[in-house]
Amino acid sequence: MSSPAQTPLGVVSVVDLVYRELRTRILRGDVEPGQRLAQAELAAELGVSRTPVREALRRLTGEGLVEFRTNYGFSAAETQIGGMLHRMEVRAVLEPGIAALAAQRRSQDHLEEMQAAIDEERRARSAEAAHDASRRFHIALARATGNDEFVRAIEGLWIVEVGRWALGRRRESRRWQQTDADEHAAVAAAVGAGRRGEARRLMEVHLKNALVHWEPRYEADGREAGAVS
Repeated sequence: MSSPAQTPLGVVSVVDLVYRELRTRILRGDVEPGQRLAQAELAAELGVSRTPVREALRRLTGEGLVEFRTNYGFSAAETQIGGMLHRMEVRAVLEPGIAALAAQRRSQDHLEEMQAAIDEERRARSAEAAHDASRRFHIALARATGNDEFVRAIEGLWIVEVGRWALGRRRESRRWQQTDADEHAAVAAAVGAGRRGEARRLMEVHLKNALVHWEPRYEADGREAGAVS
């Protein structure tokens, strides 16, 4: 008796290919903010049907890179900073709880993973390397909860390319790296000591510092683009 057919591993779907191509164009600046993304035109250009284009655009809408308006359709987001801020607001609600739970469940391996990310951030010689190390710390913290759903949530909320793009526009960019690493170290110390309340509070402060930094820029961009009243 033959075994049932199985889908080969590693096969990339048409939707994934279209998603990656459109995402790259947006992040690379090939698509202007607010530019309409017509499904029929994109499908013809990419040599696919409209269905994978529509699904890819919906996925990009979830990441804040594309917007959808009734009676208009899809368009590139007016400002990536706005989408980034929305994701940071979600993180500001989610991550303090992650830090508290990590303080209760962390293992020595988790603590070592967090410390390695902090050390890597301190040694980083480029803004991109520091950014990536900072992201690894937050993912390591989520992993310390023992719940992979938190890990997936943080990975989905913190898009690498958008984070690097935004970093290049951050005020006082030369000073953020040391402060960021210091705040991570304080959170890690509280987690390591099992101090749940302190870990929660320190993470709240850490993310509030980031939100305070970006909100003025978001508001200014929104006024220019007419996206924020």
